[in-house]
Parts: sequence; C-alpha cells; structure tokens
Amino acid sequence: MKLGLLTAPFPDLSLLDVADWANSVGFDVLEVACWPHSAGPSRRYAGTSHIDVAGLSVTQGQEIVAALAEKNIAISALGYYPNPLHPDPAHREAVIGHLKEVIIAAGRMGVSVVNTFCGGDASKNVDQNWAEALKIWPDIVAHARDHGVRLAFENCPMIFSRDEWPGGHNIAYSPNVWRRILDAFSGEVGMNFDPSHLIWQMIDMERFIREFGPHMLHVHAKDLMIDRDGLYEHGILSAGIGWQVPRMPGLGEVDWRVFFSGLYRAGYDGPVVIEHEDRQFEGSDDKVKRGFQIARDVLQPYVK
Repeated sequence: MKLGLLTAPFPDLSLLDVADWANSVGFDVLEVACWPHSAGPSRRYAGTSHIDVAGLSVTQGQEIVAALAEKNIAISALGYYPNPLHPDPAHREAVIGHLKEVIIAAGRMGVSVVNTFCGGDASKNVDQNWAEALKIWPDIVAHARDHGVRLAFENCPMIFSRDEWPGGHNIAYSPNVWRRILDAFSGEVGMNFDPSHLIWQMIDMERFIREFGPHMLHVHAKDLMIDRDGLYEHGILSAGIGWQVPRMPGLGEVDWRVFFSGLYRAGYDGPVVIEHEDRQFEGSDDKVKRGFQIARDVLQPYVK
C-alpha cells in the first residue's frame, strides 16, 4: 500500500508545490484533481485543476509524471467527480466531454485509473437512474478501454445539501447498485471506496469490504461523525442532511482497524488516499496541511 492525498483542497498551489510538501511529510502518492481549467464558482471541494487535461500531449504528460517522480511522488489516479446523469442535457454533455478528456490524459500519462461518479438525477428513483446509466456509460467505458484506463466510481451518495435531496447526485452508493454496476461492466469499472459514506447509511463496512473488496481499484480515507443532536432534530428521512459531518481519519466513527483488516484480507494492496472535507481544518493552507498530517499519523501504522 501507498499513502497519499487528493490534491483538491490546494486550489492555489501548483501540483509541484503540493508534491514538494507531500513528500516532505511522508506521503507517497497523489490523486490529482482534474476539473476543467476555468474560473468561477464551483461546488465545495470541487473545481481544482492541477492538470489542465485539454489537449495534453504525450510529451507533456510524461514530463509531469517525471517531475513528480523526481520528488518521489507517484500518481494514484486522476480525479474528476461530476454528475454524468445530470437532468440538464447541456450540463451532462459538457461534463462527459471533460471526463473523456481526463481519460485521454490519463492514458497518455500512463495512469491506469480515473476516479469519478456514476451520477444521478435527484428527482428520479434508483431504477430510473440506472436505466439512464445503461444508456450513457457503455460509450464512456469503451472510451476508457480504448485508452488503457479503468474507471473507478466512488461510493458517495452526493446528498449533502437540499438541492441534492431526496435522491442524491450519485446512485453508486449501495450494495444493490454496485452489483448492477459490476454485472454490467465487469472488469472495466471498479470502485473508489470511501468508508465514510457507509457510516450514516448504517451499512456494515466489514461485510461491504468482504463482498466488494476484490473490485476496489482505489481507496479514499475519509472519516465521518454523526451529529446525534442533528439526527434527533432532522431524522433519518433527511438522508444525512444536518447530521453527517465529514472528518479527518481518526476524528470520526470509522473503525480503521476493521477497515485495514478487511482490505488486507480482500487482497487490496493499492493506494490509500486521504480525502479532506473537514471544516475544522479549513481556511488556510496551513490548516489544511495540519488536517492531512493528523490523518497521516492515524493511518500510517497500517500502511505497509
């Protein structure tokens, strides 16, 4: 295993500056955020562009990989997390177009995994969304295959705010849906596993890893705390809004001993990448770095 971080919380630092710092504090890999290179508002924890993939040449890609290697940093994956099942056709077309550019860039760089979302229309139920996914995803999966890349969907429901309620913006969150994904795209789509999304859904993490561990291509390390007062106030029908609180690993309710035990038993030996969404460690690069270092100290004893 290799311990690393997702670069998204450092929108104002260059990729090489992030790599310099990551190497200096003991990280080995980076998942590189690859949103479209543009200015303007974006959702929280999105919009960072550490590689401008539009038109990236093979030479440019190889130069990036080599520059990181000089700092003893490898790329675990390229990350771009849009909603390819968005109800607005123009939005859907734009994000799928950029996702395909990320895939091309990954292939040119020799990066074998692109992390993303399956997507979802919050106004539709899971079965309706799955019918749409079967229309949209075969072409994207074939595109990835043609470029020597495998797609890894994160198991995040994407329901943190009222505009995402009631159905969320990503249906790849439950065992029921994951069996469909693996049946439809066996060997070509895997999971970018984040244990925090199981906590508030009350899904048994140990059982989940036992069933889906062999299909995990990439792992996110993020913790989650349940605000019991918020749960009391809003109830479970709020789908986590008002009571699921993302935390740095070690500061929430994920049992990291069970997590790593399950991964090792499943044969997973890939990257473990810390995803930072903890509001207690925001506001400056120094606070973000402090959060990553706390997580590092919790996880490092397990990563060998």
